[in-house]
Amino acid sequence: MNNKYILKESALKFVILLGIVSLFADMTYEGARSITGSYLAILGASGTIVGIFTGFGELIGYSLRLVSGYISDRTRKYWAITILGYGINLLAVPLLALAGRWEVATVLIIAERLGKAIRTPARDAMLSHATTKMGRGWGFGLHEALDQIGAMLGPLIVAGVLHLKGSYQMSFGVLLIPALLALCVLVVARLLYPHPRAFDIGSVKSVKLESKAFPKVFWLYLAAVALIAAGYVDFPLIAYHFKRVSIISDDWIPIFYAIAMGVDALAALLFGRLFDQIGISILIAAALISSIFAPLVFLGGFHFALLGMVLWGVGMGAQESIMRAAIAGMVSVDRRGSAYGIFNTGYGIFWFLGSALMGILYDISIPSLIAFSVAVQFASIALLLLVRKNHYFNYREVKIDD
Repeated sequence: MNNKYILKESALKFVILLGIVSLFADMTYEGARSITGSYLAILGASGTIVGIFTGFGELIGYSLRLVSGYISDRTRKYWAITILGYGINLLAVPLLALAGRWEVATVLIIAERLGKAIRTPARDAMLSHATTKMGRGWGFGLHEALDQIGAMLGPLIVAGVLHLKGSYQMSFGVLLIPALLALCVLVVARLLYPHPRAFDIGSVKSVKLESKAFPKVFWLYLAAVALIAAGYVDFPLIAYHFKRVSIISDDWIPIFYAIAMGVDALAALLFGRLFDQIGISILIAAALISSIFAPLVFLGGFHFALLGMVLWGVGMGAQESIMRAAIAGMVSVDRRGSAYGIFNTGYGIFWFLGSALMGILYDISIPSLIAFSVAVQFASIALLLLVRKNHYFNYREVKIDD
């Protein structure tokens, strides 16, 4: 059998295996995420507190990726960093069952994001090596689809627990099971594929990316994505709104989130394929479609809120798949960990600033929150159009001998 075919098949298995890890991991922390907003409301937090502290959790979760990405490139300890991060990320979730005050709950929420910050750049760097063989859009899209299947199942599990027992504490406790399964599969992946960089043998190399400096397109692209992050309302604030105005019942809140995650999974697969064919244009289309979710979620009743969550899921599908896939084509192989770290840091800083501002605006004026969200996302589309206009993604590629 052809060596290239064997390598491609192994790369696909590696992506699927990490996708299964993400499936169980997302069952854990997305299951928790679907009720943290309403949980904080029960514990006495205000909209401002929810916006600031959940946004701060995202800031920690993204900004520290700059450090972990740099360390992963310097040490090449991709697996060790990934396993450490997943351990912190996943085990913080069931501990929420023991939080009796919103202050304790926010610390654990931030700890969960901290773990994700540690493991994501190293994991994405390993994925970038494997996806070279199958198309980066498709590879990252496939990983995101498996990831979001878990993100859909987790909230459904939580909704079932709430429906049967009505206990938030039990809902968090049950999530220990997928957390342990994720860690077990991760260890198996480490044993089977100890050297993911080997997947890049015989792949293509970008001539324009040999410089150690990051190209201008990277920074322009980062600016566009930062605007999307700033205008994207975090689900805990949406859940807080649902709880506060009683648009839907408690057990329907995680179901709405599960529906959005299901849309996210389908969108990631579709966008991944289209990205490999038409490039950045599909990200522009996704940003345009999802930009109008805010008025539907915050001003609509049950059905309009549901439609808003579907559009919110479309945007998340793009953000978690093709946004990451694009980075691998912009920087050299040896700097991908750092590039993912910088990219995620910028994304996280603007996510935090946007979340904090929208949390404050929620307590002052919901229409102002909506106007900010829509306006900032439309501004990002203008920058993405500039990226496409300058043909930044059409870099030359040459073959490297096996």
